[in-house]
Amino acid sequence: MVGAENPPVGTPAGMRKINQRAVLDLLRRSGPATRPQVAKDTGLSKPTVSQALLALEAAGLARATGHTSTGTGRSAVLYEADPTAGYVLGVDIGREHLRVAVSDLGHTVVARRDERNTSRSGTALVNAVGALAAATVREAGLSQADIVVRVLGSPGVADPDKRCFRHAPNLPGWGKAGLLDELEAVLGPDLMVENDANLTAVGEWERGAARGASVFGCITIGTGVGMGVMVDGQVFRGATGAAGEIGYLPYGQSDAAGEGEDSPPVRGHLEEATAAQSVVRGARELGLGTAKSAREVFRLARDGDELALRAVEAEADRLAYTVASVAAVIDPELIVLGGGIGTAADLLLDPIDRALRSFTPLVPSVVQGELGDDGVLTGAISVGLRAAEGLVFERKVGAA
Repeated sequence: MVGAENPPVGTPAGMRKINQRAVLDLLRRSGPATRPQVAKDTGLSKPTVSQALLALEAAGLARATGHTSTGTGRSAVLYEADPTAGYVLGVDIGREHLRVAVSDLGHTVVARRDERNTSRSGTALVNAVGALAAATVREAGLSQADIVVRVLGSPGVADPDKRCFRHAPNLPGWGKAGLLDELEAVLGPDLMVENDANLTAVGEWERGAARGASVFGCITIGTGVGMGVMVDGQVFRGATGAAGEIGYLPYGQSDAAGEGEDSPPVRGHLEEATAAQSVVRGARELGLGTAKSAREVFRLARDGDELALRAVEAEADRLAYTVASVAAVIDPELIVLGGGIGTAADLLLDPIDRALRSFTPLVPSVVQGELGDDGVLTGAISVGLRAAEGLVFERKVGAA
């Protein structure tokens, strides 16, 4: 396409483009600024900044946003990166829910929709996601052409060869070959796909409980169990993308009802022992027959129900085992509890800490996530914005 290729670095056109990107990045990072402020902070000359701002305005990437007074009483024009230059679509797919949001480049969500996931096949779920995304884009008053980047978060690991998800047993049909192509067909081209726990970790690192952490794990516990690991601001995925699939850790425990020290251990995957349904199962085995959901068990525990408190203590012990396993491998400075179980951190954090200190010297700080149900979408939008900023610049500067 004419004008789409980058001009060679060192040529006048190439230098102009570098200067424009430097000015735009500053406005995105620091917020509205005057020409003199931009010149001072970028080290560029005032004439160069003026030329860059004119070009960015013409391309629809920057705009005047008001005036400020100088010390002499004269007003100066304030410029900002235009947040409407492009939009990002974030999608969160879970066994119980579907969440979709559209954000402008200023990280402002302009439309959002949440629905229960009632699909019982991969095809039905793809269609439901496509319909929900289309409705959300329409609600924002946008067209599909306005969406620069689309990011989808899902349980499991994307398989680039079979074009499907591995390790997502809670989503029927999600392992079908070609599924990612079906998702692209309904959501749009160049779809970015990421594990939901990884996106939650990104969200907590950028806008939640893990801000500033250099090495941390974000354990998400709901219908399933997963973990996102970040090192120096980057997601650690491992050799095949399965880093953090802690639900497959082997786990041995005594019977939840406590039948004595001589009872043989129950073997199974960690997910079976710690996910939300295990809280309900443990409460019922203890005699709390009315428990229908983990949230209800936690509510009863807050009300002082003895059996519910015992079930919560048992869940805390299992989570302490999880944290200890993670701590011995990655030595994190922080563990963030996310997902549905994370909302009960007020009940879990103290017993988790006590259990950890009783059987390991490796005791990282364990905290409640700050994003709650918005963790995946927040991470998806953050990942999308990183990609969109560069894409929007290349497209609009090339087209200008």
